[in-house]
Amino acid sequence: MAAGVRAVLCIAAVLFSASVAAFDHAHKAWDVLLRKHVVVLEGGKASQLNYAALAQERGALRAYLENLSRVSESEFSAWSKPEQVAFLVNAYNAFTAEKILTRYPNLKSIWDFGRFFANPFGDEFFTLLGRRTSLDGIEHGILRKRYGEPRIHYAVNCAAVGCPMLREEAYVAVNLEKQLEEQARRFLSDRTRNRVRAGRLEVSRIFDWFREDFEPLEGYLARHAATLADNAPDRDRIAARALPVSFLDYDWSLNDSRSSSPR
Repeated sequence: MAAGVRAVLCIAAVLFSASVAAFDHAHKAWDVLLRKHVVVLEGGKASQLNYAALAQERGALRAYLENLSRVSESEFSAWSKPEQVAFLVNAYNAFTAEKILTRYPNLKSIWDFGRFFANPFGDEFFTLLGRRTSLDGIEHGILRKRYGEPRIHYAVNCAAVGCPMLREEAYVAVNLEKQLEEQARRFLSDRTRNRVRAGRLEVSRIFDWFREDFEPLEGYLARHAATLADNAPDRDRIAARALPVSFLDYDWSLNDSRSSSPR
């Protein structure tokens, strides 16, 4: 190989490596905002976001989002699976917060943006991996489609009280397994969303909407009997699949720390 060609290839390799290394997989900018503005409730089973305080640091949020948007598909593809999942979950949660701030405080739910023509989840209001996309594009088009990881439903946050809690730190590849497991325990043990009552196992509507991600659902719930119930007889009944399953109504109230929504 000619020396000139080798030199060009070496330079290209160095530039590519520098580009990959430039992205902060610790998601420090987002982590700082979450640690400051997420209010943890119910002994760690739920949370709210102080949107008013976050709005005062919207410049930092937008800078983080711009950094996410600069990542190319080829750069993303070179990452490990945990790095990709952490990136996508953080992007979903951060862009959701930004969406809320475009109307805050003049909204009570994310659905105040509209359910049809201005659907907040289908609105392609940002760029990610080189193309215009939406929150649904992240969740359904990439996360659910590529990774086969049901615990992402406990990690992405749709700015609603009924949604699994917004974690008080950024997701990072090195801790992703631990973080997803903790999110699952937090959500499944929250009795406002999953509980045994009147001879039934009442669970979040998430398990109805995304049943195919938890199939077979009864088996999935049985494996988590110890987290879904607070006493041994109920746990045994769940494990034996002896309780009929019903789905709770979803609370779409904004997860605002200044909200009067009961917890």
